[in-house]
Amino acid sequence: MTTIEQTPTRDVDPDKLMSFVFQAVGEVGAALNTALVVMGDALGYYTTMADGEPITPAALAERTGTAEPYAREWLSAQAAGGYVEYDAPTRTYTLPPEQAVALADPTSPAYLPGFFQIAHGTVRDTPAVLGAARTGDGIGWHAHNTDVHHGCERFFRSMYNGHLLGEWLPALEGVVGKLDRGARVADVGCGHGASTILMARAFPASTFVGSDYHAASVEIARQRAHEAGVADRVTFEVASATEFTGAGYDLVTMFDCLHDMGDPVGAAAHVRTAIADDGTWMVVEPMAGDHVEDNLTPVGRAFYGFSTLLCTPASLSQDVGLALGTQAGPARIRDVTVAGGFTGGFRTAASTPFNNVFEIRP
Repeated sequence: MTTIEQTPTRDVDPDKLMSFVFQAVGEVGAALNTALVVMGDALGYYTTMADGEPITPAALAERTGTAEPYAREWLSAQAAGGYVEYDAPTRTYTLPPEQAVALADPTSPAYLPGFFQIAHGTVRDTPAVLGAARTGDGIGWHAHNTDVHHGCERFFRSMYNGHLLGEWLPALEGVVGKLDRGARVADVGCGHGASTILMARAFPASTFVGSDYHAASVEIARQRAHEAGVADRVTFEVASATEFTGAGYDLVTMFDCLHDMGDPVGAAAHVRTAIADDGTWMVVEPMAGDHVEDNLTPVGRAFYGFSTLLCTPASLSQDVGLALGTQAGPARIRDVTVAGGFTGGFRTAASTPFNNVFEIRP
């Protein structure tokens, strides 16, 4: 008689099991809420509720020109998630002031709809990532849906609006003075040009060159520079980080893009040839520590998710494919800059809950 040997099972704590099951239920609700926030942003639900007045589903539907059943279920889901408050006696819903700042005020540095939009777009492209993970191939930034591109710009633009001029640039030694007097600036990996245009408007004596390999983003950046009235001092070009043009730059900036590059060392070496001997390279990267255990936080979790589904595939789609990852940390970023020829100094000049700002000298 043939006997079948069974693999011994580990002891399972039923209370811990059910605790994890309910945690997972919360995770599914959170995943669905990503789409619900995108929905609320696109349909104007949050902005309509931003006045803080209690509202019924019928009134929200009427004021936004949408169907009441959708408004009703959306409001209930938002109440269950703590995004809006529900008053049972009056059957009305209210958007608290803190949520209004985060969800309905695009001028706030805490404005979050873009964060949800990029997450929503990233998740929608998961089937392509599954195939790439099996083959080791990459997926270029250009290959993603437009929610990824527009959501990224919307989220990080709020960070730049809140911190770039008042905190990050002043934290760099002597840079603001140069910009006031008239400096040459290269903004590498500029995307839609939010950072480039923000600096150009603040420093009218300086000139700026933004570059990005994604032609569609560059076209949007050119249009926005024209609309902002800075097109006479800002130019945009389609070029990779190892091929952008110009030399003698007083300031080179990279905002949330170095880790996405296939060859960040090659990009650093190119920056070294393009920067003035007394210039400054400012690299803004997602907030991260040097070790995995440093990043096991809510922010780290979100960034590791983006790293798996978006940033690492982007790097692997390019030559070299170093795949630093979104949570590379200061030590690895410093190693990249040194390998690229920067030996004059490296320091963390500023930080926020979402970003590290590095000052690098030739």
